[in-house]
This record gives sequence, C-alpha cells and structure tokens, in this order.
Amino acid sequence: MSAKEFPAKFDYLDEVREYVGEKARAAGFGEKDIYSIQLATDEAASNVIEHAYEGVPDAFFELTCEFKNDRMTITLLDHGKTFDPSKVDVPDVKADLSDRKIGGLGIYLMRKLMDEVRYESTPSGNLLTLVKRKA
Repeated sequence: MSAKEFPAKFDYLDEVREYVGEKARAAGFGEKDIYSIQLATDEAASNVIEHAYEGVPDAFFELTCEFKNDRMTITLLDHGKTFDPSKVDVPDVKADLSDRKIGGLGIYLMRKLMDEVRYESTPSGNLLTLVKRKA
C-alpha cells in the first residue's frame, strides 16, 4: 500500500489525479476505469478541500492506493470537519437546472463511478474509502 500526503489546495488536484491514474494504470485498469477513478478521487479531494478544511490554511490530507483481489481501494484521510455523505440526498439529475439544489453532485458522481463509497469518522480522522473492481 502506498500513501502520499497532498496539501488541501485546489492547485494540487492535477497531482492527485495523476497519482491515482498511475496506480490504476499499474494495476492494469483500462482507460475508461482509470478516468472514473481519477474523477471520483478528484471529487473526493475537492470535498475535503472545500468542506472539511474550509478556511484552514496549510492543511493536508493523506491519500492511499492499494490493489489486491482485483480491487483498487483509495482512501482519503483528513483531520478537518466531519461530514456524513449518507445524509446527502440523491440529486434529481433529471430536473431543470434552475430547479436543482446546489451541491450533492460530487457524492452522486463518486457513487456512480465507483463500486463502493464509504465514510467513517475515526480517532485518526475522517476516512473516505473508494473501491473500484477490475472488470
């Protein structure tokens, strides 16, 4: 398992996407799945930056990637505000744009793109787990 720390700043999202893309490619995922993994991880990191660390300078989060049993597991660990994604309503993606609530699309996307999305608040921080099975 490899772990890497990233500053909780939007400027580092390219590096986050590149990092998980390299790990997914090395694990033998196809380009479509690699894109899904990168997009879901980007959404997860964006939520950490925007919500967990809102107004906190010099914050960071730890990202790990592990591949075993044909599953890539990505975890993001932060020490910011807690957040329970299960409390977010599923957005009505068929509604007119003017009628839609703001927010919630990132979690919706993560759930659509990945096979599992789990969140837990632990003594060591907020842990978001994303799992993609190799087809």
